[in-house]
Amino acid sequence: MFCILKKNADIVLVIKTGIKKVYKHFIIYRKKNKLTNSRFCISVSKKLGNAVIRNKLKRQVKDIIMKNMVTNTEDYVIILSSSFKELPFLEKKNEILKGIE
Repeated sequence: MFCILKKNADIVLVIKTGIKKVYKHFIIYRKKNKLTNSRFCISVSKKLGNAVIRNKLKRQVKDIIMKNMVTNTEDYVIILSSSFKELPFLEKKNEILKGIE
Protein backbone atom coordinates (compact mmCIF):
# COMPACT_ATOMS: atom_id res chain seq x y z
CA MET A 1 0.00 0.00 0.00
CA PHE A 2 1.23 3.47 -0.90
CA CYS A 3 1.32 5.85 2.06
CA ILE A 4 2.36 9.47 2.14
CA LEU A 5 4.62 10.86 4.83
CA LYS A 6 2.83 14.09 5.80
CA LYS A 7 3.88 15.18 9.27
CA ASN A 8 6.68 17.71 9.28
CA ALA A 9 8.27 16.11 12.36
CA ASP A 10 8.48 12.74 10.58
CA ILE A 11 9.98 14.32 7.46
CA VAL A 12 12.61 16.21 9.49
CA LEU A 13 13.45 13.02 11.40
CA VAL A 14 14.06 11.12 8.16
CA ILE A 15 16.24 13.92 6.78
CA LYS A 16 18.29 14.33 9.96
CA THR A 17 18.78 10.67 10.93
CA GLY A 18 18.26 8.79 7.67
CA ILE A 19 20.67 7.65 4.99
CA LYS A 20 21.23 10.22 2.25
CA LYS A 21 21.87 9.23 -1.36
CA VAL A 22 22.57 11.91 -3.94
CA TYR A 23 21.76 11.20 -7.57
CA LYS A 24 22.10 13.41 -10.60
CA HIS A 25 18.42 14.41 -10.73
CA PHE A 26 17.23 14.01 -7.13
CA ILE A 27 18.19 13.27 -3.52
CA ILE A 28 16.70 10.42 -1.50
CA TYR A 29 16.70 10.17 2.28
CA ARG A 30 15.64 6.81 3.70
CA LYS A 31 15.10 5.51 7.21
CA LYS A 32 13.66 2.27 8.56
CA ASN A 33 10.24 2.52 10.16
CA LYS A 34 8.31 0.21 12.48
CA LEU A 35 5.22 0.05 10.29
CA THR A 36 4.11 -2.62 7.86
CA ASN A 37 4.54 -0.47 4.75
CA SER A 38 6.71 2.22 3.22
CA ARG A 39 5.86 5.92 3.35
CA PHE A 40 6.94 8.55 0.85
CA CYS A 41 7.36 12.32 0.79
CA ILE A 42 8.00 13.94 -2.59
CA SER A 43 9.36 17.46 -2.44
CA VAL A 44 9.52 19.79 -5.44
CA SER A 45 10.95 23.32 -5.22
CA LYS A 46 8.97 26.30 -6.47
CA LYS A 47 11.97 27.06 -8.68
CA LEU A 48 11.00 24.15 -10.94
CA GLY A 49 7.87 25.85 -12.19
CA ASN A 50 4.30 26.71 -11.37
CA ALA A 51 1.91 24.49 -9.40
CA VAL A 52 0.77 22.60 -12.50
CA ILE A 53 4.31 21.51 -13.36
CA ARG A 54 5.22 20.65 -9.76
CA ASN A 55 2.06 18.57 -9.31
CA LYS A 56 2.70 16.78 -12.61
CA LEU A 57 6.18 15.78 -11.42
CA LYS A 58 4.79 14.55 -8.10
CA ARG A 59 2.09 12.53 -9.90
CA GLN A 60 4.71 10.94 -12.15
CA VAL A 61 6.86 9.90 -9.18
CA LYS A 62 3.82 8.56 -7.30
CA ASP A 63 2.78 6.60 -10.38
CA ILE A 64 6.24 5.05 -10.71
CA ILE A 65 6.26 4.06 -7.03
CA MET A 66 2.71 2.66 -7.03
CA LYS A 67 3.19 0.56 -10.16
CA ASN A 68 6.46 -0.86 -8.84
CA MET A 69 5.51 -1.30 -5.21
CA VAL A 70 8.36 -1.34 -2.77
CA THR A 71 8.04 -4.19 -0.27
CA ASN A 72 10.42 -2.93 2.39
CA THR A 73 9.35 -0.87 5.40
CA GLU A 74 11.17 2.43 5.12
CA ASP A 75 10.33 6.10 5.06
CA TYR A 76 11.54 7.98 1.98
CA VAL A 77 11.95 11.69 1.36
CA ILE A 78 12.57 12.37 -2.34
CA ILE A 79 13.73 15.88 -3.28
CA LEU A 80 13.60 16.52 -7.02
CA SER A 81 16.09 18.80 -8.75
CA SER A 82 15.48 21.05 -11.73
CA SER A 83 17.09 18.62 -14.19
CA PHE A 84 14.45 15.97 -13.30
CA LYS A 85 11.68 17.70 -15.25
CA GLU A 86 13.70 17.59 -18.49
CA LEU A 87 14.03 13.79 -18.45
CA PRO A 88 11.77 11.53 -20.53
CA PHE A 89 9.37 9.44 -18.43
CA LEU A 90 11.23 6.15 -18.99
CA GLU A 91 14.48 7.65 -17.69
CA LYS A 92 12.61 9.11 -14.69
CA LYS A 93 11.24 5.67 -13.95
CA ASN A 94 14.65 3.99 -14.17
CA GLU A 95 16.32 6.62 -11.99
CA ILE A 96 13.64 6.54 -9.28
CA LEU A 97 13.58 2.74 -9.14
CA LYS A 98 17.39 2.62 -8.94
CA GLY A 99 17.28 5.05 -6.03
CA ILE A 100 14.54 3.31 -4.08
CA GLU A 101 15.84 -0.24 -4.29
